[in-house]
Amino acid sequence: MNSQINLVRDHLQRGKTITPLEALREYGSLRLSAIIFNLKKEGMLIDTTFPIEGKRFAVYKMRIKENLFDKLWKV
Repeated sequence: MNSQINLVRDHLQRGKTITPLEALREYGSLRLSAIIFNLKKEGMLIDTTFPIEGKRFAVYKMRIKENLFDKLWKV
């Protein structure tokens, strides 16, 4: 499972989204939600969305931390 965690981490760090079906196809992972849970526990900021109303599958995407300097200078 550790290698799947690394694969999913790298996938998200490249700015890509991932769904359970993509995780199964690309990385052989049947437990994407558990991997996301562990990545969040490590401190990774990951947003979860459910794009289709009435359908229960998640789309995960890494949240980019907003730079404090940029935040201060926004008008």
